[in-house]
Amino acid sequence: MRADDTAPARAGSARAAFLPALAVCLAAPAFFVLEITWVGWILSAVGLAGAWLADRHTRSGLLRDLALIVVGMLIVSAIPLAAELDNAAMVRFTIALGGAVAVPYLLSRFVFRDHAIRFPWRTGERWRPAQWVWLAAVLVLGWLILPFYFITSDVYLNWPVVDTPDLMARLFVGVGAVGIWDELFFICTVFALLRRHLPNWTANLLQAIVFVSFLWELGYRAWGPVLTIPFALLQGVIFLRTRSLAYVVTVHLLFDAVVFAVLVHAHNPGMLDAFFLVN
Repeated sequence: MRADDTAPARAGSARAAFLPALAVCLAAPAFFVLEITWVGWILSAVGLAGAWLADRHTRSGLLRDLALIVVGMLIVSAIPLAAELDNAAMVRFTIALGGAVAVPYLLSRFVFRDHAIRFPWRTGERWRPAQWVWLAAVLVLGWLILPFYFITSDVYLNWPVVDTPDLMARLFVGVGAVGIWDELFFICTVFALLRRHLPNWTANLLQAIVFVSFLWELGYRAWGPVLTIPFALLQGVIFLRTRSLAYVVTVHLLFDAVVFAVLVHAHNPGMLDAFFLVN
């Protein structure tokens, strides 16, 4: 397999890769949902051991690529992911989330001399009408669904109270920054590495496990996975079709703009009541 090849491997290699990749991705619920770190370590170790055995027969680089995913998850799992807006928390998030993207990329690019992890911001193609329609649909769907989810389930309480301009500004920056990071890590790193060894649909399902697990610890709990699972899968599909990081980031930021507005609304009754159906 060429260093820059992100296409799935042959069927035999994909079968050999599935169980190790599944074990590694199941470490994410252990780290971020159950919050039982040692279970995550064991699953990661089992996955990497399986990748080593698979590589003895396929020489596909599975161990290398799964190790990069594990490194990223371990860096993220080193900090609590509860949403906080103080200076220390924002620095902590910046270092950990930034490291979870930067370290696998630097290892891949400069240690393994590999180009699997890329951030294709521009494709050179104009967005099609259907893509613009989907951007509008994201706003409408978010406006219809998110207030009901956050307020009726009380999950908005997983985010700190934002009742001053300073806190609102911090929330706006934090929500947007994490949204961008989601696409850099889950799509451009985890999904891209899995696609080298698995069919696209399988890789997408596995990256969604990691994506949704992270969002759970971040605060999207209760029946949040009913929303976050299809969102994670759709982001993978959209990226496959557009090959555009700019587009999936735009989708995510529009979604997060509604999340921000809903959180402000939920924490400040009366402020935005005219804009939402659920108060």
